[in-house]
Amino acid sequence: MKQITLRVLFISMCILGFVACNIINSSNADSQEENHVIASIPEASGISYCNNTDTLIVVSDEGSFYEINSDGDILATHELGDYDFEGVVCEDKKLMLAVEGEGLLRVDRESLQTKFFELKGDGYKISKKRGIEGLSKIKKRYYLSIQSKNEEDSKLLAVKFKGDCAKVKKVINHGIIDSSGLTYKNKKLYIISDTNDALYIYNIKKKEIEKEIELPKFAQEGVAFGKDNDIFFADDDGAVLKYTLDELGIK
Repeated sequence: MKQITLRVLFISMCILGFVACNIINSSNADSQEENHVIASIPEASGISYCNNTDTLIVVSDEGSFYEINSDGDILATHELGDYDFEGVVCEDKKLMLAVEGEGLLRVDRESLQTKFFELKGDGYKISKKRGIEGLSKIKKRYYLSIQSKNEEDSKLLAVKFKGDCAKVKKVINHGIIDSSGLTYKNKKLYIISDTNDALYIYNIKKKEIEKEIELPKFAQEGVAFGKDNDIFFADDDGAVLKYTLDELGIK
């Protein structure tokens, strides 16, 4: 009887120890993520670095955009209306914002005047379930990431502006599911997948994935490289996170 009691006690202690370790590990993971949060922004859905001002533009699902510095201080907030923004490209004089399921909105950085471009073309399907989730610029063309839960419909759209339209000129199937954000650096596209918690380095010339980088688990909705050794993420749960390239193993 004593042997049985001791065995039960031993098993109970092991179970309690295992649970305690998991709680501690989970707490440490949450703490590490919190240490990287630099700003609180509701439904942050896209982010872009502005070279000429050394600031970042963060867009929200709620039709607003924020300008912050690299420490996360909010410098300005602007509400543009009933838009569901999902991506942004910051340029010296203008912003280009991706509107999910619709097209692109150009915003003058000084006057805040806007112009909407409806997305048109063949070879793709766009809707709320297959909406624009990321935006980047390569030379004179903008590249839009179309979010999908299957590889076949996971595409990039290269667009050219004509009148009031953003006309699709090229469709690229990259096969990355749930592509929720992208940016361009050193002749490569960096595409994040919220489902896979991963950052993919994509060679757009060869049309192939060169590397997959595991990311910490959070609601990744946008990615941008900063001035130095920093990389920033928009978190749809309401935050902007900052990591160094070394922390994530990015060279």
